[in-house]
Amino acid sequence: MKKFIYILSAVIGFMATAQQTPAPATDKAYTIMNATAHIGNGDVIENSIIVIQKGKITTVADATTVKMALPAHGEIIDASGMHVYPGIIACNTTLGLVEIDAVKASDDDREIGTFNPHIRSLIAYNAESRVVETMKPNGVLIAQVVPRGGRISGLSSVVQMDAWNWEDAAVRVDDGVHINWPRTFTRSGSWYEPGPIIPSKNYDKQVEELTQFMTGTRAYNGATQKDLKYAALQQVLVGNTTAYIHVNGEKAIRDVLAFIKEQGLKKVVLVGARGAQNVTKELVAMNIPVLAGRVHDLPARDDADYDMPYKFPKLLSDAGVMVALENSGDMERHQARNFPFYAGHTIGFGMSPEKALQLVTLNAATVLGIDKDYGSLEQGKSATLFISKGNALDMRGNQLTRAFIDGRDTSLNTRQKDLNDRYMEKYETQKNE
Repeated sequence: MKKFIYILSAVIGFMATAQQTPAPATDKAYTIMNATAHIGNGDVIENSIIVIQKGKITTVADATTVKMALPAHGEIIDASGMHVYPGIIACNTTLGLVEIDAVKASDDDREIGTFNPHIRSLIAYNAESRVVETMKPNGVLIAQVVPRGGRISGLSSVVQMDAWNWEDAAVRVDDGVHINWPRTFTRSGSWYEPGPIIPSKNYDKQVEELTQFMTGTRAYNGATQKDLKYAALQQVLVGNTTAYIHVNGEKAIRDVLAFIKEQGLKKVVLVGARGAQNVTKELVAMNIPVLAGRVHDLPARDDADYDMPYKFPKLLSDAGVMVALENSGDMERHQARNFPFYAGHTIGFGMSPEKALQLVTLNAATVLGIDKDYGSLEQGKSATLFISKGNALDMRGNQLTRAFIDGRDTSLNTRQKDLNDRYMEKYETQKNE
């Protein structure tokens, strides 16, 4: 009992220390001069001038060819030798939904039951999460927060990383319903003594159950009795909400495409989609985007190319598929800070640097339906961007000096940085004694 109380006290102490105070809204203008601007749509301006006013980008221009009057008030930031990027967008994460895996009270990423299209991840989002706080220093300023579990997990939302609460954090509320397609194969044996991978005996049954639930949704009219599940899923059927279908394997993907046609789904995104490199013609013809599985991962099959996770996004992109990156897998919320490096890794496997950047900026914004305001450095869009000393897609160059979310100059301090500074000072003092 004493041990339990000690652990609980430590956890509460860890969680009680609030994150860095969110930056307040301001009318202050900022002018970023002389940086290399990576627009996010494939363009690069070597010597740029970017003006931020009232939370928006009012000017993006080549400083060597454009003469203009600078704002009468505000701050001029000389970013000579540095780089400016649109904020990195992390798709398919559980950021803010789980703090410590071993503490159930801090774990709120899934609901009981099989079909939960009405469950909203946004209201469980913890804007003061210590994990969320660590995203900004790597340039991850926006994230899609996605529930897990069941056949239909629930509704995701898009948030920004500098807020007091989930209401302030919301960028796009309830952007899509997440459907987990049944697995065509399963591993036999047990967790401690796994056997070979074999065809799933329940695959057809599970697909039929999902089909029946969709049929029930289509028949529901809500006139006599309110059903929250059917009402939520109806928004997918009429095309008001995106269906994010999590699926892997060529056979399963082909079955999903048939399911989409059968159900008449209008807005669909495939998530993970390992094996989709063999189905690109169909994806292009049906105009279905893909959130490609985590780049820093092992091949999904024993007979797959060793480098398939690394080159997978390029294979899809070259075939004309709209592709962005996602992050499902072990320790996914912690790994979300690596989104810029996922994109950077694809450069080593044939992707051009600016196309790689699009995987985590404009393409991601387009898939999430927020490209009108986010994803690129363009006049009229939200001033959600950051300044890096070097190449932000390279671990060696990703060193942020400033970050702005909706024009607010946000703090890049974290508990990790505070501890680093604390102990560096301690050991430097001892060294000099």
